[in-house]
Amino acid sequence: MRIVEASLHLVRLPLVHAFQTSSHRKTHLDHILVRLVEESGAEGWGEIASPSDPFYCPETTETCWHIAERYLLPSVVDAVWEHPAELARLWRKVRGNRFAIAGVDAAGWALWSEIRGVPLAKALGGTRSEVVAGVSLGIEPTYDALLDQVRRQIDAGYPRVKLKIAPGWDTEPVRLVREAFPDLAIHVDANGAYGETAEELAVLRGLDDFGLLMIEQPFAPRNLVAHAALQRGVRTPVCLDESVDTLDDLRTALALGAGRVLNIKVSRMGGLTAAVAAHDLAREHGVDVWCGGMHEFGIGRAANVALSSLPGFTLPSDVSASAKYYARDVVQPEVVADQGVVRVPDGPGLGHTVDAAFIGENRLKETTITAPATSARRGSPPAADPATAGSAA
Repeated sequence: MRIVEASLHLVRLPLVHAFQTSSHRKTHLDHILVRLVEESGAEGWGEIASPSDPFYCPETTETCWHIAERYLLPSVVDAVWEHPAELARLWRKVRGNRFAIAGVDAAGWALWSEIRGVPLAKALGGTRSEVVAGVSLGIEPTYDALLDQVRRQIDAGYPRVKLKIAPGWDTEPVRLVREAFPDLAIHVDANGAYGETAEELAVLRGLDDFGLLMIEQPFAPRNLVAHAALQRGVRTPVCLDESVDTLDDLRTALALGAGRVLNIKVSRMGGLTAAVAAHDLAREHGVDVWCGGMHEFGIGRAANVALSSLPGFTLPSDVSASAKYYARDVVQPEVVADQGVVRVPDGPGLGHTVDAAFIGENRLKETTITAPATSARRGSPPAADPATAGSAA
């Protein structure tokens, strides 16, 4: 296979409901869409779903655009490769920048599976025809507003609700939601907002009383020791998100006993190749996994659905319907949830048609790189190391 054209498209979509975490509030999202074109004319799309500000991670939309335009796209255009797991060899000198890498990696997987005529889920090693979805709810202006949002999601059929928490917005909203919805599967996510003061630790331990599915990322990303200490002191599983960017992070967390659940985000881990490998390693160690999200548009959401079809994803994933976030999405058909269940597409590639016209209407900027007309065709990178490719087929 040979990519002859690669392009970036910065697209802005408004959210149907403002979303607030422990660090910021957002009413729209700017994501970078990646388009790869093979010499046969086949296309593969990926999504760089980085935040616009450096609050969740060090990367931003601007840094991702720079890295993708300057380093990643030039590395893949005109290169010869046989399998998406090989692509990482092309940008191996680029350190970090996993959100930027994730979009190009996912586009490679979408392109490869499209050309092979197989669903992306099957290409990754998926075994399910449908996946259970949960929803993530932000910090609301009032408790009543939060309860209203929870009720709306229950009415829509979602079996699990994730509540964002932060110091000052934790015990009371969780208590109220639990009292109002005693049978609801609830988990909380702090995005690393808590420290290790006696007061903060008491709040986190007190969450044990609410029968939660998990307490996600209570402490700062690199503070795995604090996560391990909390996990030893509570019955509720601790879930790691921002703490695990790489397989080495996961190995360290496993050795420390820093959590019993892993949130695998395609963007955070640098793409589908790395996400599959993390799934395999977690499953080997008996750690439950689920697929988290970054409010992806339909392209990234379709990749998340495909990943969630792998056998180790035993908990509801953040792959809720497009309509939960956007009045109109960039793919057709849009991602749909029926009573909290999302069907895994069985068509080739993403299983959705990318709406190029709608992307154009909402595009803020674009750039394209093409292979030289008389190309020497750079040779294929070395064969991918099976140990880094996970269970990908």
